[in-house]
Amino acid sequence: MDSKPCPEPHACGSAGHGKQQMDMEKKEYEYAGPAYNGFAVLFFHLVILPLLGAASFLLPENLWGISTVWCVVLGICFLIIIGGYMELEPNEARVMVFFGKYRGTFNQTGFYWVHPFMDKKKLSMRARNLDVEPIKVNDKVGNPILIGLVLVWKLHDTYKAMFEIDAQTMAGSSDKQQGGSTVAGRMSAFETFVRVQSDAALRQVAGQYAYDDDSESDAGEPTLRGAGDEINEYLEQQLNERLSMAGMEVVEARINYLAYAPEIAAVMLRRQQAGAIITAREKIVEGAVSMVKMAVDKLEQEQVVQLSPADKAAMVSNLMVVLCADEPAQPIVSTGA
Repeated sequence: MDSKPCPEPHACGSAGHGKQQMDMEKKEYEYAGPAYNGFAVLFFHLVILPLLGAASFLLPENLWGISTVWCVVLGICFLIIIGGYMELEPNEARVMVFFGKYRGTFNQTGFYWVHPFMDKKKLSMRARNLDVEPIKVNDKVGNPILIGLVLVWKLHDTYKAMFEIDAQTMAGSSDKQQGGSTVAGRMSAFETFVRVQSDAALRQVAGQYAYDDDSESDAGEPTLRGAGDEINEYLEQQLNERLSMAGMEVVEARINYLAYAPEIAAVMLRRQQAGAIITAREKIVEGAVSMVKMAVDKLEQEQVVQLSPADKAAMVSNLMVVLCADEPAQPIVSTGA
């Protein structure tokens, strides 16, 4: 089926469409191998096996050699079974790997036992916050600005997260530095990946918009300061496109810091002040013209005084000076000769 190209790439990808596309590319599948109730296996492990070992000593003396071998076998089984226990809380998953081959993802919460030769890599599927520190970039017109974002992300595809990026190597190095658990190391590695991609996406988005409306930017174009919702939606789309390869999705992304860089902040502040002064002066002049017109019309309607064109020009000039001045007028009253 042919599809028409979208004229605005950042406007044609909705959140639902992006999520549907990620679902189609999902590589993980549910673990279908045997998984037994952990409490039942624990009962067999702690009760039945020791009883079988104790019962072997009740054999006749001529079978003590067999009983010894049997006890050794039971002891080995006792130790091997210990490595098969696992537990899962809500929004956690286990990536099952059997001698390097992916066997599926286990998502059922509770206490279970899977044969100990299966490598059970634990991952957290819960949402996580990431606050990206403000970075210095150039906007569309070249002004240096500082921009930062905060986002909420979570794992979407455990297969991609574990095997599409080199998270396990990064997790191993972070474990040695932090001395923490393997799960914390893996999630820290994922967070590092998200942070780097967020930095790149933020630079790309900031470079496509001007900070604010000015003479150098096209009139009517969205700006970083004025089109917050549109910018956040576009940023979220860019992040999802970058993180989909790693099995991650962005739930929400918002710009939480936006300012001019320190080297031009003072100049831009004076520019904004000048714009505010011009706008205020325009309102003052507009009001002064209206008041002068009203005064002239009122004098003519009430026939208070007959004004010649020269008198009208002088009165208009004086009223404009008085009304547009920054300080109160101090008139001089003539009392005659």
